[in-house]
Amino acid sequence: MDPTLKTRTLSALKECLADLSPSLRAVAKYIVDHPSDFGLDPIRVTAQKCGVSTYTLVRMARRMGYESFEELRKPFRHALVSSTALIERPAWLETMRQTGPTGDSQADAAVNTLAIVQRSLEHQTPEQMERVAAMLLGARNVYLTAVRASYAMAYYFHYVGRMALPSLQLIPRHMNSAIDELNDAGPDDVMIAITFTPYSRETIEACKYARSKGMRLVMISDSDVISSEFTADETLVASVISTHHFGCYSGAMALIENLLAILVTLGGKEATARIKSYEDLRKDNNAYWIARKKH
Repeated sequence: MDPTLKTRTLSALKECLADLSPSLRAVAKYIVDHPSDFGLDPIRVTAQKCGVSTYTLVRMARRMGYESFEELRKPFRHALVSSTALIERPAWLETMRQTGPTGDSQADAAVNTLAIVQRSLEHQTPEQMERVAAMLLGARNVYLTAVRASYAMAYYFHYVGRMALPSLQLIPRHMNSAIDELNDAGPDDVMIAITFTPYSRETIEACKYARSKGMRLVMISDSDVISSEFTADETLVASVISTHHFGCYSGAMALIENLLAILVTLGGKEATARIKSYEDLRKDNNAYWIARKKH
């Protein structure tokens, strides 16, 4: 079998997404987001996970030029790798489980955190990370936006990232909307948007507006397919699978840490000098308050 068939099918699914009906769009998004599960599961299980009928899966196969669902699934089965991150189970996890129900819950969460960090990081190729970093470093302005739970990650990214990337701006500011902050932006600028399912409408609108201004767009998300209304230049995908009712963002934070490390490396002496200047400022400030307390 053609080893590139799975990749070409995924690319075709992304390209036709905007032209699909809602039910076919749900199938396409599921295949893009869960290619390993799609290659493994039988048609009834896949239909249940997509929230559609088995006939819809057959229609999706024909829409993509395959004679049957099995033909569509075949390249994914051929390229199938385990979707579960392989991690060594340390002894302290079993010790934790022996303490009772709370220990069980803590151990499950710990295993999940380790797994999604590994899975998120192994999906980032050095080539893509270098492309993203070069795009950010070469931009006139870099705008960073997120809302709700994602805002905490954006705030940290901005707090540390501005050392290597002084053009980095966290938006919105002063209770404005992100779109207000992009009024003077253009093709020489880049926007980083952080959003995870359920995707924020505010962030999607900001992304659409950024694209209409000719800006380049980098997404940090849990899927390559966030909206049919725009396409990002680069998407860094992190797993947010959780053992509780909200997303677990350990994998996303690990991804952000990797990107920060690359920005500092590529930032060279200028980035190092800015970091040293900031550290010196903190030392001077601490010394000032210690001196005041003595007097």
